[in-house]
Amino acid sequence: MTPQDTTISTSLDLPGYLMGTIMLLLVMIFHGLALLQISKRYEVKSFLYLGEKKYSEVALCFYISIFCLFLTHIAEIILWGIALYALKLLPVLGQSILFSGSTYTAMGFMDDILPDGWKMLAVIIAFSGMFAFAWTASVMISMTKNFRQAYTKSHMEKLNISSEIIDRFK
Repeated sequence: MTPQDTTISTSLDLPGYLMGTIMLLLVMIFHGLALLQISKRYEVKSFLYLGEKKYSEVALCFYISIFCLFLTHIAEIILWGIALYALKLLPVLGQSILFSGSTYTAMGFMDDILPDGWKMLAVIIAFSGMFAFAWTASVMISMTKNFRQAYTKSHMEKLNISSEIIDRFK
């Protein structure tokens, strides 16, 4: 490869696009698998707890699941940070993770510190965060059905509404 080819590659951010696309796919697969496991376990547990009229356990299961969703995003930020550090794009792992978090959340509180040829990677990291947050939000919305049902049934019990009426509430 000639120096002129390197300049064209660098000026078009081709390394950033290539690495960004690969990492985006890996992060989204990880995210999908994590969301599937978290939501599946929540749905089964909360369904069983609702059947047993253990409404407070549904709430606990909901909050633990939400925390696990949060940890999924933290793991993805760390994955991006490790990738940036492994490719020697940033000199310190902590700085790589911080930059990834700033970009992934689209907060942008850090300057663009990536080297030339890799600038587009920041945009791809931000897109991965936006996609992941939207996907997580949709899972959270579906999880609220059982949570709201347990909350309402618990409240109905506190109001001494008959079991027959509570059982009809879906």
